[in-house]
Amino acid sequence: METQSQYKLLHAEGSATPIKGWVRGVPLEEQAHRQLKNIAALPFVGPWVAVMPDVHLGKGATVGSVVPTRGAIIPAAVGVDIGCGMAAVRTTLRAKDLPDNLAQLRSSIERGVPVGNGRGGDHHRMPASIETRLTESGLYERLEAIKAKHRHIRIDKLDKQLGTLGGGNHFIEICLDETDAVWVMLHSGSRGTGNLIGTYFIERAREQLAHRVLGFHLPDKDLAFFMEGEPLFDDYVEAVSWAQDYARHNREAMLERVLGEMRHRLPKFQLEKMAVNCHHNYVQRETHGGESLLVTRKGAVSAREGELGIIPGSMGTRSYIVRGKGNPESFHSCSHGAGRVMSRTAARQNITLSQHRQATAHVECRKDAGVIDESPAAYKSIDAVMAAQTDLVEVVHTLRQVLCVKG
Repeated sequence: METQSQYKLLHAEGSATPIKGWVRGVPLEEQAHRQLKNIAALPFVGPWVAVMPDVHLGKGATVGSVVPTRGAIIPAAVGVDIGCGMAAVRTTLRAKDLPDNLAQLRSSIERGVPVGNGRGGDHHRMPASIETRLTESGLYERLEAIKAKHRHIRIDKLDKQLGTLGGGNHFIEICLDETDAVWVMLHSGSRGTGNLIGTYFIERAREQLAHRVLGFHLPDKDLAFFMEGEPLFDDYVEAVSWAQDYARHNREAMLERVLGEMRHRLPKFQLEKMAVNCHHNYVQRETHGGESLLVTRKGAVSAREGELGIIPGSMGTRSYIVRGKGNPESFHSCSHGAGRVMSRTAARQNITLSQHRQATAHVECRKDAGVIDESPAAYKSIDAVMAAQTDLVEVVHTLRQVLCVKG
């Protein structure tokens, strides 16, 4: 598909590695811009860095970035929420099939799917369906192989957290599309186990810095890396692949449980063929421009030509099911959401409960101070974000939330 790219060059004068940013009409904070320049300065990064319109400062690497590397991998660029992503499925239900008051359905979903961080977000007793999934998926055996080589990886709660939501910006939503069809959409990743794996390998990469003769300036210890051919490189690839698969299973297990709760309370329905399950924090080997690269997407979604993806807004704003245009300039990528415009601390200081309740008045969701940092005002305009990437994706469906479960 022919596309006319609408990126801006963001690299500093004389930079060896360009930074191409889809940021027209959206804010780009100076700290994030500096972080991008640090990444682009590494000799194994390239041929360029792609920046999505939801870009904002992150830990390790900039959220909303696509970082290709040659012969090296940066664990902190992937981060600790390995395999975090989205899943969505369309049902045969229509808006008229939903009750006027969705409070009971929200409570039912919150009982069926543990939400939040801490013990309250774990299964108190593992459901049989979760046990079967763990057994049949081979996740146990693969994890044991990783632990055999790295006995200091602390792994706990694997069985307690498969099929659970977590906290922060993770959510479960019931949405309506432009035809009033009912969708289920959710956002989560590899939970505590993925976090422990990511943290362990980030620390190993930092330790190796002390034994490296770099020959170049590393501007941030969070950019510590493994080189292809080193044992830890292969071990990290194995571990991160496991966490990405675990995250996908986690979303599938949650979808099953949410749909089960809906079947108890709503008219009979079927699932339609339109379904998506995609990562937005991950790394994989891909070929671009005839070159084999390790592509790290930190808050970015694969958008190959014809590939379906999900770009959520925030609590109370629209979300989108999109189809990729396969733009080679972005390494076939698009944004993973609206992107934060306020830190969590700033949001809690600047957004009032009254403002949050007004912004989410049309959604059955939490209205308390505990979710102020996830209020719509904490995020960029999803309309502006979508307008900045029309050369990357086309909109297939526009979704509006009617129910939102937050951890």
